Amino acid sequence: MTAFQQELELACDLARRAGQLAMGMQSAGLAVDRKAEDEPVTEADRQASVLVVDGLRAAFPADAVLSEEAPDDRTRLTRERVWMIDPIDGTKDFIRGDDGYATMIGLLVGDVPMLGVVYQPRADRLYFAVRGEGCVVRVGNEDRVCRVSTVDRTEELRMVASKSHRDDAITKVRAVLGISDELNVGSVGLKLGLIARGERDLYVNPAGHSKRWDTLGPEVLLHEAGGRLTTARGLPIDYRAEELANVDGLIASNGLLHDAIVAKVYPLLRR
Repeated sequence: MTAFQQELELACDLARRAGQLAMGMQSAGLAVDRKAEDEPVTEADRQASVLVVDGLRAAFPADAVLSEEAPDDRTRLTRERVWMIDPIDGTKDFIRGDDGYATMIGLLVGDVPMLGVVYQPRADRLYFAVRGEGCVVRVGNEDRVCRVSTVDRTEELRMVASKSHRDDAITKVRAVLGISDELNVGSVGLKLGLIARGERDLYVNPAGHSKRWDTLGPEVLLHEAGGRLTTARGLPIDYRAEELANVDGLIASNGLLHDAIVAKVYPLLRR
């Protein structure tokens, strides 16, 4: 039994329920609004957020809860435990009717990413991990332990990149690393899930589009599967910073070539 059994069970339940709620609202006629940075948001995002936020606050009233779709009350800066939620990560995929979106929940304890859950509703695929206890992916009723690949040559790396925010810098990254294999997926959590499962080896986000709620839960999954996630500078993500945007970009990998990749890639990404 995990030391965070109650937290894990609740996070899995809430992610599944929120994801199923969102999937039930996915339709061509769903109204789309615009928020900061011209990012799309739908009523499904809002309702899924309320479901998860209310569930976590009811169970853990002393914890801070931060959601992409709720105002930041800044308690995340002072509380020991902080939940970070993206109710629909990959909203553009969701709006298009694609399957590359997920509900994501992460728990930070002190400065440590401790627990992560990512649920892909259309595939009924649930990733979950607690730090120090491994990463599991559940499809239906079947569980499988996640482990990253053993690919250790840059030209053999299988990249996963953004579908909606693909930057021209990715073409340069592929060229400098000699990569020919690229898959495009919407959700950050699903990208890191593919690396955790050993089906992809590298993700580079050069533009700083992502926020802390996009990476906290998925980072735990990848770490427990043996991989690494850092800023594009090669530094740990500081989840206690006031800034919520991952302004330096991201690099996630199976870990075997991570530092060498950072050294080659970061100079291409500096703005």
